[in-house]
Amino acid sequence: MNKLFDNFYTFAGFGPAIKSKQPIEATLLHFKDKLPARLLEYWQEYGFCGWGEGIFWIVNPEDYSEILDLWLAGTPFVGKDNYYVIGRGAFGRLFVWGETSGQSIKINPSYGMLLPADSTDNLIKRGPEKTIDLFFATNTKSMMEEEDIEGKPLFERAMEKLGPLDADEMYAFVPALALGGAPKLENLQKVKALEHLTFLAELGEKQVMADIVAMSKALPHNQ
Repeated sequence: MNKLFDNFYTFAGFGPAIKSKQPIEATLLHFKDKLPARLLEYWQEYGFCGWGEGIFWIVNPEDYSEILDLWLAGTPFVGKDNYYVIGRGAFGRLFVWGETSGQSIKINPSYGMLLPADSTDNLIKRGPEKTIDLFFATNTKSMMEEEDIEGKPLFERAMEKLGPLDADEMYAFVPALALGGAPKLENLQKVKALEHLTFLAELGEKQVMADIVAMSKALPHNQ
């Protein structure tokens, strides 16, 4: 285990992996040269699996290709890069990797928000292997959390109330926030992730937030 991934596994407390499913050879071949070789090594070593008791999941991008198309439809990202979902949070947050832009989009489906952070420069400077390792090394459980109406984290309480997640499940607010629901523990349910993410994508207009990194680089002192 390299030092950066050990930071994710040990220091950030995501290890050990749970509910692992090994990738088939066809999947590994399909994503060779599309995703970092290091990520495919992690797939082979740990499988598609949960981390941090299920607060984060390494997923098969093939399972999320249609959902990703729904979330990106009508946004500036269409045709900009080839994108793949490489991870999912317990509340449905999607972590999207671009072939030329790295880990460049995060999607928060509960709030209908797409958060871009173009990593093209980092990908060129560091290379894909270091970039994907830094993605894992800089993740924290708090980044995967959803908060209730009082700003308190929900994951531990949701797991205690509803039970741990299976690999195909997520915690979701019912009714959805876009339909007037409130982010409260009593409104959380365990749902099938793919079906619910599709439902949320079709609910309404998506909000593409500002790329703070790109804006910072455009400032005069950075030119």
